[in-house]
Amino acid sequence: MKKINVNDYLRKDVTIKIDRQLGSRHPKHGFMYMLNYGYIPNTISGDGEELDAYLVGEFEPVEESNGKVIAIIHRTNDNDDKLVVSKDGKDYSDDAIRAMTEFQEQYFESIIIR
Repeated sequence: MKKINVNDYLRKDVTIKIDRQLGSRHPKHGFMYMLNYGYIPNTISGDGEELDAYLVGEFEPVEESNGKVIAIIHRTNDNDDKLVVSKDGKDYSDDAIRAMTEFQEQYFESIIIR
């Protein structure tokens, strides 16, 4: 697999495999996932792993979901960008995205790309 350009995913429909369900704990750092968090299968991100994604608009733990990429969290002090996928395609403000992802993104500097 070749490395992807994360910007190519903006406004696209994607399927996310959830490997960190809402309410679960990070295996190494212990914080709780306040959103379903997973990856886009068959992609390679800047960190050599599959492209990570936050799922917004889903309020139950799920194993997989479809949605539209409404934003990209581009970490300026890390090479691991995150997609923000909206289950129903609903748009969320940058402030709302920051609030929803703060449980993990507070440890990084980032900009939100639209």
